[in-house]
Amino acid sequence: MSNNHNAKYAFYYLLSLVALVFVSISVGMITFGIINQTVADTLALNIYSDYNSQFRFAISALLIAAPIFFLINRLINRGLQNKELDQESGIRRWLTYFILLVSSVTVLGIFISVINNFLNGELTLSFVLKAVTMLIISGSVFSFYLYDIRRADATQKDKIVKIFFFVSLTLVVAAFVSAWFFMESPKEARNRRLDQIVINRIYNLESATNTYYETKKALPNTLEEITNSPGYYNSMEQVIIDPATGKEKVIEYKKIDDTHFELCTTFLAASYPSNVTTRPTINYAAGSKDHEAGYQCFKNTVWNNTNQPLEDKLQMLKDDSTTAQPAQIVK
Repeated sequence: MSNNHNAKYAFYYLLSLVALVFVSISVGMITFGIINQTVADTLALNIYSDYNSQFRFAISALLIAAPIFFLINRLINRGLQNKELDQESGIRRWLTYFILLVSSVTVLGIFISVINNFLNGELTLSFVLKAVTMLIISGSVFSFYLYDIRRADATQKDKIVKIFFFVSLTLVVAAFVSAWFFMESPKEARNRRLDQIVINRIYNLESATNTYYETKKALPNTLEEITNSPGYYNSMEQVIIDPATGKEKVIEYKKIDDTHFELCTTFLAASYPSNVTTRPTINYAAGSKDHEAGYQCFKNTVWNNTNQPLEDKLQMLKDDSTTAQPAQIVK
C-alpha cells in the first residue's frame, strides 16, 4: 500500500471501531430493555429504571453509528479490492486485532455486569436471555473480524462477507424497529416533562399553604390569598399558567374544611409510562402524586395541626406507608 493511503485507512479502521462499539452496545441495550420489560420479575417492582431513556439513547446511537459503520466497512473492502489497501499491510492487521481487543474488553465488562445482576437475585430466565444476547453479539463481531483477517484473498468479493453484512444489518434494523414498540413516543415524553413542571408547582403550593396555615392559623379561602401574600408564593403566574399552552388555569385550589384542602389540575399523561407493565408507577416524591391522564385532585391535610382528630392522623400515616417506596420506608 502506498504511504499516501496509510493515514486514510488508519482513520477508517479507528472510526469503524468507534461506530462498532456504539452499534453493539445499543443493540445490547435495546435487547436488555425488552427482556427486562417482558420477563416478569417481582424484584424489579422495587427497582426503578428509566427504560425509556435507555431506548432513546440506543435509538439515537444506532441512527448515527450504524450507517457510519456499514459505510466505512464498505470503503475498506473497496480499498482492498482496488489494492489501495494491501491485504498484508500492518495497518490492516494491527488495527483489526486492536478492534478485537477493544471489543473483547467491552464484552467482558458487560458479561461481568450480567453475572453480577444474576448473583444479586435476577431471575434465571432473564440472566440466560441476556447471556445469549451477549454471546450472539460478541460471537458475530469476533467471527467476522477473525474470518476477515484470515481469508486467503481479500481482493475478491466474498459471499461469507456479504452474509455477515446482511445478517448484521438485519439484526440492527430489527433492534431499531423493536425499540419503538417498547418506549414512549416523543409526544408522551414531552407531556410527562410538562406534567412534572406542574407537579413541582403543586409541591411548592402545598408548602406555601401549610406555611400560610402556621402563620394565620387558618387555611386560605382562595389561591390568591396565598399568591398575593408576601413570603408564601410570590408568583401567581407560575401557578395558573399552563406550561404546555400558556393559558389559564393549570392548578385549582379548593378549601374543604378548616384543615383540609385540595389542589387540582389536568394532566397530559399518566405518571407511569403506558409501555411499562412490570413495575409500579413512578413516584414523584413520597408516592402521593401518582396520577392518570386527565383531571385529578390531590387531597391534603395541613401538616402541623394539633387539633386534627386522631382517626385522621392514623389514616394519613397509613396512606403514607402504603404509597411510599420501600427504600423510603426503611429510611
